[in-house]
Amino acid sequence: MSTTARIPAAEITGLKGAVIKTAARRMAGKVPDSLGVLWHHQGVMQDSMSIGRKTEGWHELDANLASYAVMAAAATIGCSFCLDYNYFMAHNHGLDETKVREVPRWRESTVFTPLERRVMEYAEAMCETSPTVTDELSDALLADLGPAGLIELAARVAFMNMSARMNVALGIHSEEFADACGLAPLATRPAAASAVGSAA
Repeated sequence: MSTTARIPAAEITGLKGAVIKTAARRMAGKVPDSLGVLWHHQGVMQDSMSIGRKTEGWHELDANLASYAVMAAAATIGCSFCLDYNYFMAHNHGLDETKVREVPRWRESTVFTPLERRVMEYAEAMCETSPTVTDELSDALLADLGPAGLIELAARVAFMNMSARMNVALGIHSEEFADACGLAPLATRPAAASAVGSAA
């Protein structure tokens, strides 16, 4: 459920604003309220969006694995906006919605393969403070994904860390993109698995 962000949204104006709003409508079907929040610092907004678009051009990591990784990171950090948006985008990209909706509770779910579980474990471990990625987990994923795939996995999770932590700190919440598509609600993350960095 969407709530008020900690910084009031600014009106998105001008030619640049019109272009950004058009692009947002094309991607998400509407202009997210969060764009008005980020409009206060257009450099941060544009650079963040640019990096996000560039990550979509990376293809060393399977699209399903990439989706599970960023959503596991978002769930670990507690970014409802990121979870909702990435669930919506997974739907738009034709990924397996049944699996995607289970990502927040992947440890308890029975739908994921051992490789998918390793990818989500890696994503969670990168989100801990300090990161808890082990040599064993890295070695297993290096064998599974190859060097380029593992680098891409780390980069995607790192970008999600930046985005999710910024959204949580600014009070940016889910805007219910997935609801607009009639998607089943995301599974709920178990309470014991919440709180980034709570256990090391």
